[in-house]
Amino acid sequence: MARNIEIKARVTDAGRLEKCLAGLKVDFQAQLQQTDTFFKVPSGRLKLREFADGTAELIHYHRADRSDAKLSDYERVAISDPTGMRALLKRALGIRGTVRTQRTLLLVGKTRIHIDTVEGLGRFLELEVVLDDSDTIVAGEQTAAALLKQLEITAGDLVSGAYIDLLETEPATVRV
Repeated sequence: MARNIEIKARVTDAGRLEKCLAGLKVDFQAQLQQTDTFFKVPSGRLKLREFADGTAELIHYHRADRSDAKLSDYERVAISDPTGMRALLKRALGIRGTVRTQRTLLLVGKTRIHIDTVEGLGRFLELEVVLDDSDTIVAGEQTAAALLKQLEITAGDLVSGAYIDLLETEPATVRV
């Protein structure tokens, strides 16, 4: 099972964030368009992630719903028939909701930085510090904290939960 330390924040000043990101040594960058269909499950979250290029993966994860850095353990499986898989899971579990995201992915060392524009919610920053088996949770939290400081993200910008939770609880208007 894979693990990472995650943190999510609203982007309140896109210009400031862009300036801060320019100061990072980025190892890789990509633009992604993804649609996540969340299914009703008794434990954790289960989503079918479909990419614009036709590829897809099924992701199940457990993560605390709090705004500070938190451990996420997850499993991902490539899916060759996303339409069939969505239909099967809808029948078996029911659909909770759908999240559509335009994502800029940056890799900085062991950290995936996502700059997301989420339909119906606005812009967000996500950090995922990937943990190897030998990495401690504390080390991952320290990496996340250092990046938050470098990116000038404040505690007031932090968000708990997943995008699906925000869509279920916030008015359906885009905030930019």
